[in-house]
Amino acid sequence: MYTAPQKRFRPKAQADIERELQTAAAQGWPIRRVFLADGDAMTLSFRRLLAIMQAIRHYLPTVQRVSSYCLPRNLHNKSAEELAELRQLGLSLMYVGCESGDDTVLAAIHKGETFASSLAALQKIKAAGMKSSVMILNGMGGKRYSEQHAINSARLMNAAQPDYLATLVVTFHSMERIQQGYNGQYEALEQLDLFREIRLMLATLELEKTIFRSDHASNYLVLKGVLNKDKAKLLHTVDQAIHQPGSVQLRPEWLRGL
Repeated sequence: MYTAPQKRFRPKAQADIERELQTAAAQGWPIRRVFLADGDAMTLSFRRLLAIMQAIRHYLPTVQRVSSYCLPRNLHNKSAEELAELRQLGLSLMYVGCESGDDTVLAAIHKGETFASSLAALQKIKAAGMKSSVMILNGMGGKRYSEQHAINSARLMNAAQPDYLATLVVTFHSMERIQQGYNGQYEALEQLDLFREIRLMLATLELEKTIFRSDHASNYLVLKGVLNKDKAKLLHTVDQAIHQPGSVQLRPEWLRGL
């Protein structure tokens, strides 16, 4: 994602960030939400994040929520106490792209994470009083690992109990790299396979109060609810998509990914 010269990832200088905040403040808008764009801000040190959060509070006092992307490994050297301090300044929501809870799948895609490292990060986020929004990629294991990808992703969510959970359908612009990770044995899931995989994950999930969304542009089937409260309803919708084609409205292919 950050390989093109104009998009190469690099930390932004504090002075540049403060100039942007001053420009936003000068507009006079009652800004309530800030996203730390556009890569994973958690790669920064606690010291730098503290300075950024203090600047947001100074220049934009109306802000009620600050959020950021978060790779689990980027929390390894940050304590729950440090995260709690950032939380006090307004950093309250982390978007965590776990992708899968299965170690075989995570190794194949070179994620640099494991079930254990993802769980540790999600637990640290919760201990700091922050909320987490987790992404799982439907189809990431291909046909060979579909079942274990679904089950172990659900196991990870059961252990972590995130505040939000979303599923997106994996999309590749080039199959070459993914085939390398799977030793040339990756087979993409067909539409019905995707539905069967998401059904298995939903059936395995045991969540207390997690807002679930499967409504990204990549998804054929839109699902929304609170788990586990709406589990039976969501499973019924998926079953209709599997066994009664045409009974459930699906996103047409030409709209997917837009």
